[in-house]
This record gives sequence, structure tokens and C-alpha cells, in this order.
Amino acid sequence: MTYVKLAGGRIFDPANGRNDTAGDIFIRDGRIAADPGPAAKIERVIDIAGRVVMAGGIDIHSHICGGKMNLARTLMLGEHREHRTPATALTHAGTGHMTPSTAITGYRYAEMGYTAAFEPAMIAVNARQAHAELADTPMIDKGCYVVLGNEDAFLRMLAEGAPQATINDYVGWMIKATQALAIKAVNPGGISAFKFNGRDLGFDSASPHYGLTPRRIVSALAQAARDLGLVHPLHLHCNDLGVPGNLKTTLQTIESVDGLPLHLTHVQFHSYGTEGDRKFSSGAAAIAEIVNKRPNISIDVGQIMFGQTITASADTMTQHRNSGLGRPRKWVCMDIECQAGCGIVPFQYRDRNFVNALQWAIGLELLLLVEDPWRVFLTTDHPNGAPFTTYPHLIRLLMDRDFRDDRLRSINKHAAAASLLRNLRREYSLYEIAILTRAGPARILGLTGCGHLGSGAAADIVVYSDRPDREAMFARPDYVFKDGRLVVRDGSLVEVTWGATHVARPNFDSGVEREIGSYFERFQTVRSGNFAVADGEIEDVAGGRLVKHESDGARAP
Repeated sequence: MTYVKLAGGRIFDPANGRNDTAGDIFIRDGRIAADPGPAAKIERVIDIAGRVVMAGGIDIHSHICGGKMNLARTLMLGEHREHRTPATALTHAGTGHMTPSTAITGYRYAEMGYTAAFEPAMIAVNARQAHAELADTPMIDKGCYVVLGNEDAFLRMLAEGAPQATINDYVGWMIKATQALAIKAVNPGGISAFKFNGRDLGFDSASPHYGLTPRRIVSALAQAARDLGLVHPLHLHCNDLGVPGNLKTTLQTIESVDGLPLHLTHVQFHSYGTEGDRKFSSGAAAIAEIVNKRPNISIDVGQIMFGQTITASADTMTQHRNSGLGRPRKWVCMDIECQAGCGIVPFQYRDRNFVNALQWAIGLELLLLVEDPWRVFLTTDHPNGAPFTTYPHLIRLLMDRDFRDDRLRSINKHAAAASLLRNLRREYSLYEIAILTRAGPARILGLTGCGHLGSGAAADIVVYSDRPDREAMFARPDYVFKDGRLVVRDGSLVEVTWGATHVARPNFDSGVEREIGSYFERFQTVRSGNFAVADGEIEDVAGGRLVKHESDGARAP
């Protein structure tokens, strides 16, 4: 056996307790290997003395595929014409910056040291198309969270008093049928309520037609995730996104799960109070306080960055409400087979606008106030807060207080005065950044072979020069290895490869398929057998490879 040796790096590997320890890393057959000793045959030695070494970055929440992204790309055709990347001998052509095409998405992630990204809102009926897009996305591992909690079949079951065991079986079947890694709920009950002409839905308000409260829906799905043995808890987009005062809803939601694991996503958009003359204030301190006290709760932030982007969400209720704020003035909302929805609204975040500036500050407050970096995750809710390519800038804001304070002085002065940011002295260390963007996401998603540099892990490795300008450092790594292959050198692609698709395989009673099949016969335009995505549809496309995460979860009594 031959090895590649990365010699003398400064290793930041939180999963294995290595904090800036000097050492060598050995690669063999796409995996990280233990030191083989002096007799081993070393095919190549790369001297990385003094350089920072981390596992490949993992993006826990990034909208990179599915119907909503194609609608977003279509709505902003001008932006795609302006951002064209020509084909090379190595790479495909592509377009887009806010919502880049599939190939460009993979290339851009790899160029900044990310080797995995997860689509957090796959509509079940659109799973086949979503996986087809992921199969066309090179360089990175990927996976999807299936959106549940507003689909007619589930709401019927819950309204008719189905026991938790039946709910678990339905959720388990949905995960397998859609080839998902986890479950997601978006505005629980609210998307359905919108279809019955509802324009808001309080956390303890009964929804039209089904008579279910968001509290009941969240409880059932959080319990299902636990009972099925899913590593990642319910990934929840709370009710009342973007509404001043939604801090109360977020706190109610945390209380409602009664200690069950729960992941709250893009929490910046759910951390708003009503204090001050403008009736809009930061609730980040209250959210961070309860997260710090509740080890069952994790969050990702959904940081906004100033500039043009486009918001894309299954939350049609919110997107319809915000449609008048579109910039440029165009938008689209649609329904998908009575399972969920889709709303697309272009948006421009402006640093001189009070609300936008305070949103920017709230996201940073959350990242700095949550004490445990294993339970908070760096995201922009791509593209809703900003494109994922802004991550290096966000990392600098977290690591460099002087830079952060300079930016704070440049935003709307009233928003700056209303923020806690000026009093927060914390600066993230390289070790904490490695948790935030590597080890933490791998742990919460159950990716035991990723996110660390221990023997046997996938050789997804990034090497950086240690630059004082952290944005420049994280934007342009010296080397990126994907499954042991050198794919990026000095920030530029040198090889194109393909990552795996990660899926969960929970145990459930297959007898539920009879009831599901009957439902599809009565109410859907496809049959349940055609609805399900087979393994071969992923494995036989573009070198696709499935990594199946088995679960030993037992059905609830």
C-alpha cells in the first residue's frame, strides 16, 4: 500500500481533541490512515509545516436543489446572464451567484474548503428531481431533509387521532421513500392554513379544516424523530418567521418539546421583539439564554449579509406576506400536490435600513452569545440571508472584533445603538471555527466518517495558510482533498470528483404502506410505488454513491 503524507501541519480536529497540535496526516485509499511507520511506501510528501489543517467544511443548511431553486433561478434570469462561468478542459460551464447552477455550486463550495452541503427542504413529491440535481452537483457530499408537517396525509392521520406509533411508521416510510437523511417542518400547520385562506397561525391556534395546532404537529414530529432513532432531531422552521414579536413563538416552541431533541433553523429570522419606537428589537439574548440552559436544543443562525439575494422557502404564508417587499418587484408562490408550498421573493438587504441592519446584528449576537459551539451552526440559510460564498466574511466577523466593530459603526446608527453587539468581546478561535463548521455539523447529522481527521475518516482535508485576514484565509485554501484526491490548489480547482449522498434508514412497520398506498390511490396523481425513489436512481447516476445511516430506533409503545 502507498500513502500520501501531509507533513508538519497545525492540526485543528475537535472531534479528536486536537487543538493546534503539530503532526502529520497520512492518506490511503481515500481515507485517513494511522502513521504507517518508517517502512511504509510514501508515494508523495506535501510539506505543510506551519499551516492550519482542518477537516472539510460541512454546511448543515443550504438550499441547493429542488423546485424552489429552479423557480428562483428562472425568476432571476438576468442575474444568471450577468454571472456566467465558461467551460474549461476541467469544468462545466455554469451561471449564477445568488442561486448558482449545480456544477458551479459544487465548484464554489470546494474552492472555499467545504466538502459537504445538505439541502434542508426537500418536498416529498419533488424528491426525485431534487436527487437528480444533487447527482449533477460535483465535489461535495450531500443529502436532504424531507419536509413534513403540512402534507394532507400526515394532517389527516393526526386529526383522526392516529397513535404515535402510526405517525412514526408514516415518517419512517417517507424518509425511506424520499431518500432523506432527516425530517424538516416548515411553519407547522401554517402552509396548510394558507391554502384555506389563513394568513397567520398562532402556536396554540387550531388550523383551518384539520383543527390542529402547531404545538401538536411539532410534538408529534419531534417524538417521531426520537422514536425512529434519527441522529438529527426535527429540523424546525418555526411559525411566524420574520414577524416582530416572534421571539415569544420561538420560546413557546422550545418549551413545547418537553426535553426532546430539537434543532431550530435560521433562528435569526425568529428572534424579534417589539421594543422601541419602531416596535422591532433583538431577542437574541433571550434565545441564547434558553439555548445555553437546554442541552436538547441546537440552532443554526441564518445570518444575513448586505446586498442583493433571493428568498426561497416552502413557507408560502410568509412569502406571500413579504411579496410587497420584493426587490426587484416580482415574486411567485405555488402549491405542490397538497404536500407543501413554495414562495420566491427577491430581496436586497441594505445596511442603512434599520430593520436589515438590526437583522445583521441579531445573527451575530446569536453566534456570539450561545456558549457551546457544538450546538450553534454557521449558516446564511443560502440564499435567503446571503449566498453561501459569504461564509469567509462571516468567519472574519466572528474572529476579529475590531473588524466587527468597524462594520457595526457603518450600519444604520439606530440599529447599531439598539444592538448588544458593541458590548460583546468574544472572538472565535480557530478551534471553535473547526467545531462550528466541521465537527459540530458532522456530529449532529451522524456523519461519523466526516468532519474529523481521525484514522478511518474520509480524507476530506483542508489546508490553509494562517493569515491575519481571516476572510482571505478561509476564502482561498492552499489545498483541499476530497476522499483523498487533491481537488483544489491555491484556491483553484485541479480535479473534479463526486461525493456521496447520505440517507437515513430508520426501522418502521412496513404495514403502513397499505394505508399510504390507499391514500395515494384516492388523492394523489402518482401511485405510492412510483412516488418512492429507488436506490439505483441515485447510485446509477453520475457516479452516485449512497451512504446509508442505519437506525435501531424502536417504535413507541
